[in-house]
Amino acid sequence: MESNSVAKSAVKLFYFHTPELVPHTETPDCAIAIDVLRATSTIATALDAGAEAVQVFSDLDTLRVQSEAWPAERRLRAGERGGKQVEGFDFGNSPLEVTPERFRDRRLFISTTNGTRSLTRIQQAKTVIAAALVNRQAVVDFLKREQPETVWIVGSGWEGSYALEDSVCAGAIAAPLQSQIQLGNDEMLAAIALYQHWEHNLYGLLCQASHGQRLLRLKCEADLDYCSRVDILQVLPKQGEPGVLMSAPLASAVPQETSVA
Repeated sequence: MESNSVAKSAVKLFYFHTPELVPHTETPDCAIAIDVLRATSTIATALDAGAEAVQVFSDLDTLRVQSEAWPAERRLRAGERGGKQVEGFDFGNSPLEVTPERFRDRRLFISTTNGTRSLTRIQQAKTVIAAALVNRQAVVDFLKREQPETVWIVGSGWEGSYALEDSVCAGAIAAPLQSQIQLGNDEMLAAIALYQHWEHNLYGLLCQASHGQRLLRLKCEADLDYCSRVDILQVLPKQGEPGVLMSAPLASAVPQETSVA
């Protein structure tokens, strides 16, 4: 029997392995950037620690110039290239360097090898979110609540190539939504399958990933452990103006899925 009410269309999720693969002729209702190792993990941690905002840059020189306009006592600058801290910056790209004492009420200006390029690439979308494993549930709850019609999940990769850790995070976001979404491409289906295979050993997966191996050589085992943890932060980094992410309010309850007769 046909219902008199019209059911809302299912959310359509697409996954793109790198920002270079994002279509140039379309704009989604919602775009989600992922860089598990480590930019979006660091961004989520900074906002959870009380940072006023996080402003992202693909270019280090632009970051330097624009951050100079901000009062020195209210800014922090993070620069990372090749997994290492850039000389002259306050931080590299480790979420373990983030503490409430250092970050509260300050703006973080950040440029990294991969993750901030993804955020810059998608910043014209209607809604832009930064996601990682550490804040996965906050992102899932947002999608359940807001149900944007088209969602692009964009991995950051490594210098234009595929990154295993970003794909498993994309799958971790999509997996609990399967009854409410349409899969926009095969990449999204593959990401879900990857997550379902590794969901009980994400640290082991991150250690096997090529970027995980790179960080292990840099003695960043603790970063891998932290970035592999799921749902440890209740924070939703959401773009307020192009390139500037702030902590969005979290709904106290997510509406339950309703069935249609």
